[in-house]
Amino acid sequence: MAKKPVKAATRVPAKPASRKPSTSRAKPATKSAAPRGIDERIALALEAIAAGLPKAAEQVSTPESLKEADAFVWQPNGHLIAVPRVSRVELGLLKGVDRMRDILIENTERFAKGLPANNALLWGARGMGKSSLVKASHAAVNAMDGVNGRLKLIEIHREDIESLPMLMALLRQSEFQIIVFCDDLSFDGNDASYKSLKAVLEGGIEGRPENVILYATSNRRHLLARDMIENERSTAINPGEAVEEKVSLSDRFGLWLGFHKCSQEEYLDMVMGYARHFNMGIPEAELEREALEWATTRGSRSGRVAWQFVQEVAGRLGVRLNAK
Repeated sequence: MAKKPVKAATRVPAKPASRKPSTSRAKPATKSAAPRGIDERIALALEAIAAGLPKAAEQVSTPESLKEADAFVWQPNGHLIAVPRVSRVELGLLKGVDRMRDILIENTERFAKGLPANNALLWGARGMGKSSLVKASHAAVNAMDGVNGRLKLIEIHREDIESLPMLMALLRQSEFQIIVFCDDLSFDGNDASYKSLKAVLEGGIEGRPENVILYATSNRRHLLARDMIENERSTAINPGEAVEEKVSLSDRFGLWLGFHKCSQEEYLDMVMGYARHFNMGIPEAELEREALEWATTRGSRSGRVAWQFVQEVAGRLGVRLNAK
């Protein structure tokens, strides 16, 4: 009988009421800390994504974007990158291309004034100033009375030709006259992007916008490799029709301007023209001798070789090639 009170007395202190609440509070604290860390990481990731969305939206240009500059580079994501200062040579420094220069200037001037003009293909020898003539013609015509800066130049890279219809849709809404320029245009292998160019030039349902003209340069008259044309002829059921489809691309350019290798006299004329323009102060006899030696080591004569020689001499003499 005396043992029952003893057992009851020992059981009461064995159940501490203060321990259970303390352990129960600690566990929820550790469990809730982990989810908050994950939530913070997710929130930061979402903020980074959201911050990128407006930038992506800004990449798409509008017709109003053409007011930012006189020249642009087209990106296939729909963005026009303004070019504040175009890398070009003054029209008067382009020697040995007088006939092509006059024809292109006349065609560009008519177009800039809203008159009918042709798409132009400048083809032929490398380094003879094809792309330089396009850029110089744009600058010269843009400064004429009656044009007053309303002629824009947009360069599209060869690998972005498939996005040309998107560019045309944008430019169709513009109030400016626009030259779309593609340098070193050619097609190889199984490349079918030339069909986008054909549709824009003449064959599409909308056709070329009235305020847009296309200028292209190429080392090939027909823009296609010879083996590509011969392969079409040898494997097609009707060789004539297969080749005609590809060769007809060049026919969409109404104006063909051929550039050929320059003579020694024309090459020296280019060198002397640069030397006088930049006041290099070197005797003509010495300049001529060194220019001929330079061309011999390069194995060719062209406007590009003449310019490279002038850069060499100017660097040696400490002359800066800044336009007057």
